[in-house]
Amino acid sequence: MTLTTTLLIDLDDTLLGNSMDAFIPAYLQKLGQSIAEYTDPQQMPSVMFAATEHMFRNQRPDRTLEATFDPHFYEPLGMHKPNVREKIDAFYEKEFPKLKQLTRFIPEAVKFVDQALARGYRIGIATNPLFPRTAIVQRLRWAGFDEQKYPFALIPSYESFHFAKPNPAYFGEFLGRMGWPEGPLLMIGNDLDHDVRGALGLGVPVFWISELGAEIPEGFPTPTARGSLSDVLPWIDSLTPQALEPTYDSPGATVATMRGCSAALAGMAAEFPPQWWGNCPDPEEWCLTAIVCHLRDVEREINLPRLQDIIRGENPFIPGIDSDAWAAERGYKTQDGQKALVDFLAARIETLALLDALVADDWQLPARHAIFGPTQLSELAGFMARHDRLHIRQVYETIETITKLQI
Repeated sequence: MTLTTTLLIDLDDTLLGNSMDAFIPAYLQKLGQSIAEYTDPQQMPSVMFAATEHMFRNQRPDRTLEATFDPHFYEPLGMHKPNVREKIDAFYEKEFPKLKQLTRFIPEAVKFVDQALARGYRIGIATNPLFPRTAIVQRLRWAGFDEQKYPFALIPSYESFHFAKPNPAYFGEFLGRMGWPEGPLLMIGNDLDHDVRGALGLGVPVFWISELGAEIPEGFPTPTARGSLSDVLPWIDSLTPQALEPTYDSPGATVATMRGCSAALAGMAAEFPPQWWGNCPDPEEWCLTAIVCHLRDVEREINLPRLQDIIRGENPFIPGIDSDAWAAERGYKTQDGQKALVDFLAARIETLALLDALVADDWQLPARHAIFGPTQLSELAGFMARHDRLHIRQVYETIETITKLQI
């Protein structure tokens, strides 16, 4: 079976010429003028930067970037969001479009995307989701990409995403929202920190968009390849498909997968009508409620206790458990799926706290598994991450199928 090649492509200074050093001050000035009757526009830039820093630092899969940003922006400026929402909406409708003059259209980018789509590649716009969706969609249009005409698989925004680049969990969330595609995968971007370091942290190959002769500063990882956008497709053609297979086997990639998949689940579930959660794509398949209940119980009764036992350092015996049988035994389909999601995320946050606290040697802590025999924490955590990828694909496919059946 031939697998589709998936491209994750950065927006600013990759598909659209847009120096943030010029764009951000102009953006802040216009936004400050638009809400001047509610707050001191001179104070807004520092508050905006501080609130944005909270988005960069967020690690909670149950909190969107918007939910992270808002209390650190509106409250310090003495504003109540509902009161100022109309003004901000008007800003993005009337004033934000004027910032287009600070950006540069890149014909090579449109040619590249058109060629990639003609090949059947699946494309996600892997921009940093620090802006509302309207701002990101407008910048895409400035780059020559009308979302109504270009079938991008995913365009993230601060309303729907939980993590920002360079956090590898951003890429885990991104892939989760795309159904965690299998096959060749490539991140394409210009930023050594946000694009290269972030994607490599998950194990995703990266093509660095850079000028000829540009040096990689000390401390930055080496990208998989480098060059201009026009170099990307010939480079892909020179490879075997296996050369672009990602590797998710490092401890960092394991944690990023588990953090990203849980955020992707939260994001997809939030957009899926509650009345459809009990609908099954097929009588033999699970509905969304059953999948979420399964993930909740596996997290609370298998993943978390196993990790806790191993971290105690007693080389514990890990029994095999048939958790799939719980769906019928516990009547998952009749349970409250949305409450199950809240409970799953709470348990996952506990699991992530355990993993985040580990030092390098802890990943080698031993255990004895009933099926796999002698093992260690890194292998068992890797199994948990693979379980996440399996079920996030299932969630994606279930939602896609049910949505099509309801239309």
